[in-house]
Amino acid sequence: MGKNELRKGMLVSLEKIGMIERKKTEKAMQENLFASSLWKNAEMIGITLSTGNEWDTKAIIEKAWVEGKRVCVPKSIHASRALHFYEITSFKQLEKGYYNLIEPIVNKTKRVEAIGIDLMIVPGLIFTRKGYRIGFGGGFYDRFLKDFPHTTVSLLHSNQLVESFPVESFDIPVQYLITEVGLMRAEKV
Repeated sequence: MGKNELRKGMLVSLEKIGMIERKKTEKAMQENLFASSLWKNAEMIGITLSTGNEWDTKAIIEKAWVEGKRVCVPKSIHASRALHFYEITSFKQLEKGYYNLIEPIVNKTKRVEAIGIDLMIVPGLIFTRKGYRIGFGGGFYDRFLKDFPHTTVSLLHSNQLVESFPVESFDIPVQYLITEVGLMRAEKV
């Protein structure tokens, strides 16, 4: 089965999770993230703004601000399929962009280079224990992560963890996985 079929299947599976279960799962994931040394040691968090059925990231951003952490969010650069991150201090610095993603308003924010981001929270749909992920398509994060020098983590429901899928040469694994059950370090490749 190819990545597109796996992606579609997981989207259907995630849509079937009821609101009560979704909120309970998000709360557990967030608590596991906030209790981790990954979070505690990070000063600048890189994170996307969730949309649709994605796991909520707004609460994570709000918690970061309360704790005095800095937050940056990506802007998609379509021509090169790159991501540029910009620091936000308010949700008013965001707008709908490419594919209705919520992105920073460039002239109201300051660009942050990859070296300045301590912890990157990487979105995805399907994951292996080795940290490989199938995202939403386009390869934006794989391009960004290729040279990213700091810690990477993804938040996922344990149902999003699979034994394997076809890994390609450009796929970049995350270092840590956080589920509703807890935090795990990705297995060595």
